[in-house]
Amino acid sequence: MDFYRRLPKVELHCHLLGTVRPATFIALARNAGASLPREDIEAFYIRGEKPVGVLRALRTLDEIIRGPEDLERLTREYLEDAAAHGVRYAEFFWNPTGTARVSRIPYRQAQDAIVRAIREARGIVGRLIPAVDREATPADAVEMVRWVIAERAPEVVGLGIDYSEVDRPPEMFVEAYRLAAKAGLRRTAHAGEFGCPWTHVRAAIEVLGVDRVDHGYTVLDNQDYAARCAERGIVFTVVPTNSYYLRTLPKERWALDHPIRHMARRGLRIHPNTDDPTFHNVTPSLAWQMMVRDFGYTADDLRAFMLNGLEAAWLDDETRGRWRREWSAEFDDLRRTMQ
Repeated sequence: MDFYRRLPKVELHCHLLGTVRPATFIALARNAGASLPREDIEAFYIRGEKPVGVLRALRTLDEIIRGPEDLERLTREYLEDAAAHGVRYAEFFWNPTGTARVSRIPYRQAQDAIVRAIREARGIVGRLIPAVDREATPADAVEMVRWVIAERAPEVVGLGIDYSEVDRPPEMFVEAYRLAAKAGLRRTAHAGEFGCPWTHVRAAIEVLGVDRVDHGYTVLDNQDYAARCAERGIVFTVVPTNSYYLRTLPKERWALDHPIRHMARRGLRIHPNTDDPTFHNVTPSLAWQMMVRDFGYTADDLRAFMLNGLEAAWLDDETRGRWRREWSAEFDDLRRTMQ
């Protein structure tokens, strides 16, 4: 585990509300005067063979976040926790629609609070990705992108989309993505996460024009299109603790049949991430360990995944090139030390 902790990492697929520490969740509920028993909150963090409740937990957090200081606290704690696991650079998601509509915090105030914590962080560079709530309407998505464009801070690097993908294909939100592209925002999207058709991955790439794909597992259902993605070098930010496959694959087959085991072996460029680390009971170190322990990848593969993350990160070319050189040397030294 020391190797995985010390391995230099970027994290590109993590949701701010999904990083909340249990004690912080309890404190937020208490401060909001919410009638949430402690045991109900703690149940969100119990990850059995058939995990449920993460999306409900995220919606609950929108209801009990009451001020910008709550978002600042969440961001500060997430960056502290990620840095402790060797994450040097993190691009993380936040859903402004829920914050504005449910938490009643205007976009600018919420963004400023998150950015304050980013600027005060030590040992890690944080960047923010406002994400479309795909369970809301396409008009809500366009409105949110307009907020981002009007109030954009330098730390806001792009646009994402998340929440349940079922019956919410990417092309529903093409107007919001076109607006973001016109404003110079980079783009990513959750697609192929919940066993949804591989065409969702294609639509994210071809219709929304994303730079990378979050999850993307069902692309394997179409060999020709998977090969095209491999040829184009598209990076998929995968999640070893993804709930869908824990729920739907038999325990004895989970690690063998999980798409992550097969994606890199089919030539796809992948990069492991935590998604909702506290609710998934995972850390960046453990996510990387799972790539070896559960999916059979090697140290050479991990080195490639590390470089995939740098390639997919929304960095300037000078920083990317410097980190590639420095991190490659650091990885090789670390590997020799651990042998």
